[in-house]
Amino acid sequence: MPLTLFFLNGPNANLYGLDPSGTYGRESFPAIRERCLAHAASLGVSLDFRQSNHEGEIVDWIQEARGAADAVVINAAGLTYTSIAILDALLAFDGPIIETHMSNIYKREPFRHHSYVSKAATGIVAGLGALGYELAISAAARLAAEWAEGGK
Repeated sequence: MPLTLFFLNGPNANLYGLDPSGTYGRESFPAIRERCLAHAASLGVSLDFRQSNHEGEIVDWIQEARGAADAVVINAAGLTYTSIAILDALLAFDGPIIETHMSNIYKREPFRHHSYVSKAATGIVAGLGALGYELAISAAARLAAEWAEGGK
């Protein structure tokens, strides 16, 4: 049975490619989704790729992952810097968690330099755009396989 990864995207991620500043690249969110699904398939893992603008829905998905996913990749977007609820849900997940950001949050406004998600994350990928999403999937898949073999 293949490993299952949840890839959860927070508020406004659905607008990637539409930002005139280019902070998040030029690739559209649907194109990034397809790219991620193809990459996961090439690794032999199942990817459940989701986006919501609602904190509670993201918390529900993290809780759902406890019984359905081997690893979680999360770009909580703007909720990264504010959501203790997402942190608490992630802390209850027993598996690898990869935090990811399209932009380098440390080159941006100071309020973005603190992440609640990081406290629960196994690792972080930031600043590499959609390539970072693929790298996060690769890391999550590898770590999930190691955890499944008892190498937690």
